[in-house]
Amino acid sequence: MGCFFSKKNKRKGKEPTAGEQPPQQQQQQQQQDVEGSKQYSWDKREKVDPKDYMFNGLKDQTVGRLPDKVAGQQFVIQECENCNIYILDHSATITIDDCTNCRIFLGPVKGSVFFRDCKDCKCIVACQQFRTRDCRKMDVFLCCATQPIIESSTGIKFGCFQYYYPELASQFKDAGLSIFNNTWSNIHDFTPVSGETNWSLLPSDCAVQNFVPLPDVEELKAVRISTDASRSIIPVTWGQRPKKSDESCLVVFFAGDYTIANARKMIDEMLGKGFSLIQTKEVAMKPEDAKRVFQDKASEFIPSLEKGSVVALEFNGDGAVENCQSVISNTFSGTKVFASENKSSSSHDVDNFYNFADMQMGI
Repeated sequence: MGCFFSKKNKRKGKEPTAGEQPPQQQQQQQQQDVEGSKQYSWDKREKVDPKDYMFNGLKDQTVGRLPDKVAGQQFVIQECENCNIYILDHSATITIDDCTNCRIFLGPVKGSVFFRDCKDCKCIVACQQFRTRDCRKMDVFLCCATQPIIESSTGIKFGCFQYYYPELASQFKDAGLSIFNNTWSNIHDFTPVSGETNWSLLPSDCAVQNFVPLPDVEELKAVRISTDASRSIIPVTWGQRPKKSDESCLVVFFAGDYTIANARKMIDEMLGKGFSLIQTKEVAMKPEDAKRVFQDKASEFIPSLEKGSVVALEFNGDGAVENCQSVISNTFSGTKVFASENKSSSSHDVDNFYNFADMQMGI
């Protein structure tokens, strides 16, 4: 007996029962359910409370943030009086407003540090950009990648950043700052007054801890801080103070596995011999730059330029060239290093390199 099939049975799938959604609507609902349950990366981020990144209205207190507690966020310090403040981490930007008689340490800042309406403050600061406006009587130990700027400010004194704690080197990297790019003494005054000097350089023998003391609260004391210049993450440079000698020597290390360690070793050796480290710079060079700076020796160094930036050091003192050559031959044999060959050409080497570097970095 043959079977009889209705048209209804021949249709693919079954008819929805009463109260049931059609298949197409079911599929849409399932898709919505799946999407509703998805967790996107921006949903997982912890909500940032600005109050966690602010010191406001404090008086006679010692406060701070430990390494990894700021982690690249913006920070605000305002209306504090007679406080010791330590930001022992890297941050995006920091503004300091209306603070009086405070001692402040700011770890590496990827962007700008802006002091406004502050007076009688002593600070240690590392940043990409530094600016003061309407400030007076401030002492600043500074590492700044660009030219520091003061505006409508008086009695501002600058020294070279010197500080160490174990996490500081990695914080400089996280903030995108080179330990060798520090223009702390090359100040631009937006509002100069004829016959007056709004800023000056601190004596080279100033002890940082006499300006910003080590923290004395237990939580912050756990960070192993040193203000010994020989341990400073940033090489302590002479800057634009008058040079002691008319003889300088340029030394340039090329990119490699031990570039930073080699540069530090060179600095230690030369400082140990009584010479001054005037300035340092880390910058990328192209072959045409090398030809202009290193001239007839350029071909020897051009292949090394593709590996990364160079690190340049300027040493000063009678006999600087001879002593640099001696240290290089005794300590860095087999390492690509440029060094001035004689006193008569050394100042030209220094000018050539740093003129190029300042143009390259827009200083």
